[in-house]
Amino acid sequence: MAGSNNADIQIYYLSEGALTVQFGNQISNQALANVQRLNNLVCQSPFDGLISTVPAYTTLSVFFDPVIVIADQAMQGVDCFEKVSNFIKERIAEKSTNAAGNFHTVEVPVCYGGDFGPDLDFVAKTNGLSADEVISIHHSAKYTVGMIGFLPGFAYLMGLDERLATPRKASPRKFVPAGSVGIAGSQTGIYPLDSPGGWQIIGRTPLTMFNAEGEQTSLLKAGDKVVFKPITRDEFNFITGNQYADQDQ
Repeated sequence: MAGSNNADIQIYYLSEGALTVQFGNQISNQALANVQRLNNLVCQSPFDGLISTVPAYTTLSVFFDPVIVIADQAMQGVDCFEKVSNFIKERIAEKSTNAAGNFHTVEVPVCYGGDFGPDLDFVAKTNGLSADEVISIHHSAKYTVGMIGFLPGFAYLMGLDERLATPRKASPRKFVPAGSVGIAGSQTGIYPLDSPGGWQIIGRTPLTMFNAEGEQTSLLKAGDKVVFKPITRDEFNFITGNQYADQDQ
């Protein structure tokens, strides 16, 4: 696999119906690209019994039905782990150029500061910046969704400018509203649902990030690109109103 050393690739047992492939221990664009490429190859040509895949920063977990896999005479191996491991190794060795994923660039409007961004001033003070500089730096970058986790639809975004890196809150909030945009360490992310949370909240988007009833439950997926667009409170309310109107139709 391009950019990967087989010595850095490990496949380990997760359960009787799952295994994990790990591309080294360091989060990097190359590791993420390797994970996404393997995920695309597996999903494009799945083996019988494949249930789902879960890509993360440096790992791809593969879930399968062991009853179907063990009965598959075409797969080489003495047990499910060996059979699926061999399948994975074959995909890793492929030279296919048709492994590009169907990724999108998603523009996410954000109303920064005020009661939507109660930690904006803290992030600014921590990094020796003004609130306006934090907003400008944050929305000027183009981010990559490294993984979905913590909550359904919670996108961990890579690409935060190091000038905005800020520790998590010492004591997490008991309630963070859905759509809140936060910073934790060198990552930024968007809360898809109301939940507790310890990220430094700098703004909020009116977009629905997760809809359990939708055909595509999560607005973002691993590999997508994200750009933030600053909006006013009036624009936030207008978009929110349109969303509710669409849901009522």
